[in-house]
Amino acid sequence: MSEFAFELALSAHLERERDAIVSRQLGAAVHGRRVLDTIVVEPGPAFAERAAITAERIPPPAIESDVGPGRARFWKDAFDCHPDRARSLVEWAVDVGFFERERRSGRTYVRQTTRYPEAWFDRILGIENKPDLGRPGDLQTQLLTDVELGLVDAVVLATESHVTGAHRNRIPDAVGIWQFDPATGEREVLRDPDPLPTDEAGIDIIDRQPARTEIRVATADGKRRTRRRLAERAYGKGWRTFEMPACARVAPDEDGLPYCPWKGSVVRPATDCGPDCGGHEPADPPGVDHEALRAAHSPWEPEPEGRQRRQSGLDRFTDSS
Repeated sequence: MSEFAFELALSAHLERERDAIVSRQLGAAVHGRRVLDTIVVEPGPAFAERAAITAERIPPPAIESDVGPGRARFWKDAFDCHPDRARSLVEWAVDVGFFERERRSGRTYVRQTTRYPEAWFDRILGIENKPDLGRPGDLQTQLLTDVELGLVDAVVLATESHVTGAHRNRIPDAVGIWQFDPATGEREVLRDPDPLPTDEAGIDIIDRQPARTEIRVATADGKRRTRRRLAERAYGKGWRTFEMPACARVAPDEDGLPYCPWKGSVVRPATDCGPDCGGHEPADPPGVDHEALRAAHSPWEPEPEGRQRRQSGLDRFTDSS
């Protein structure tokens, strides 16, 4: 099974198993370029307040701006960036229902529609997927980066392979190990992960070579902001980010995975399907409602109060001068 198919199967399993937000392929570094395969964001005490705002990602600069739910601010004074960038952030925040606008003496002012609930998420689990440990790639450096940075609360390696003692010796002790069978959905915990110090400064590994390692210190405050951005991206993105193949043979399963009976596996539409495939039968892609599936299997809210308010037109104001 390909790493893509393995990742989708594990995401579907975790979404059914846990009352949490599952997402894939998200940047998880403060200064570097680390991307985690799978992210599980567990709801915090204020999750319902966040879910009521919007089904989409709230732009982090809008959250971090000088705009609050009280007195409205002149939009140009609310952001420490170029006016064009500030204008686009205002539009984005208004569009998702986090900001509202009003006019005073020919000027546009903005305020939050509600206070941002910082405690909406709790524990964040990062998962590195390596179904075949015989082809580990740069696995050791990837996992060491996650442990040294401590951005997520825990890190797990998920694999379909038999895990030997030699494998364990190359995996940092703090990393948990799961053996997952995507065909049956069975998951065995071979080792629990250790909790990582997310509220302390960490080390972001930028580059690692045999004779040299380039690092940057990530402050506790920098990690806090990055964790919030990571959680927001996960909430807005989810994990069903793929398109269905335009093929009559594809038969999506109950989780919406693009299963191909001709190949006998879940396929990656962008690379596995099309005229070059011997079993290709051109047809319209099958209709799969990814939003409905996500809403049915997770705490994500597709039609929150905030979205209904925007549809009524109360937050629309086109003049950004």
